[in-house]
Amino acid sequence: MIKALIIDDVERARQSLRDDIEDYCENVLIVGEADGVSSGIDAIRSLKPALVFLDIQMDDGTGFDLLEQIGAVNFKIIFTTALDEYAIRAFRFSAVDYLLKPIDPDQLQAAVAKIHEEPRKETSPYDLLLENLKKIQNSSVRKIALNTQEKVHIVAIDEVIRCESNSNYTLFHLTQKRNILVTKTLKEFEELFHDYNFIRVHHSHLINLDFMSEFVKTDGGYALMADGTEVPVSTRKRDALMKKLQEL
Repeated sequence: MIKALIIDDVERARQSLRDDIEDYCENVLIVGEADGVSSGIDAIRSLKPALVFLDIQMDDGTGFDLLEQIGAVNFKIIFTTALDEYAIRAFRFSAVDYLLKPIDPDQLQAAVAKIHEEPRKETSPYDLLLENLKKIQNSSVRKIALNTQEKVHIVAIDEVIRCESNSNYTLFHLTQKRNILVTKTLKEFEELFHDYNFIRVHHSHLINLDFMSEFVKTDGGYALMADGTEVPVSTRKRDALMKKLQEL
C-alpha cells in the first residue's frame, strides 16, 4: 500500500478525491488531509507519506510555496490543478505528474499506476520544476527533465541535436554522442519545443536548427546535422523548413 496525503483548501475537493481514490486505487491508503501550505507541511512531517496529492492555489499560498519551504522532497507528488497554461508547461518540462480538475478517474488511475511502476530515482525533478516555473512565461526555460525507466536526466535544451521517434518512445540524440531513450512520444516534445529553434521535418524526426549544417535538396531531401547524421525531410515538411531557414 502507498501511504498518501491530500492537500487542498477546498473540503469538497478533498472528499471527492478521497472517494475516487478509495473507488479506483485499491493500493493507495489515505493517511491524512490538510487544507493549506502550513497545515500541509505539518502533515507531511508528522505522517511521512510516500505520495502527496498537492493542490496549487490555496488560501495561504501555493503548492510551489510548500515545496520551497519544506526543503528535501522524499515523497512522490501528483499535482491537482485547474487549467493553468504556464504551470502545466512547467510540469511537462520537468517530468512531473499532474491531474486537471475536475479529476478524471481514468487519469487518476494512470497517474497512480506510474507511481507504482517507477523505480525510486536519485534525481528529484522538483527543484527543476521550481526553476522552470520562474522562467516559463517568457520561454526562457533552458533545461528539461527526461524521464527514462531508470532515472530522470536533467538536460540543457541546447545540448539536444535531434529527437527520433521510436514507437511510443523518443530517442534523444545529444552532444558528445550521448543518447537517451525517453518514455514519451515525439509529438509531446514537438509541442514542448515549439517556442525554441526546433522543427519537425519528418513524422519520425524533430531537429534543432542550431545543429543543422545543410539542407540538401537532392536525393529526396535531407538535413545534414552537426553530428554527421542525414535526417530525411518529408515532402510536406519541406516548405515549413525552408520558411524557418529564411527566418534565421
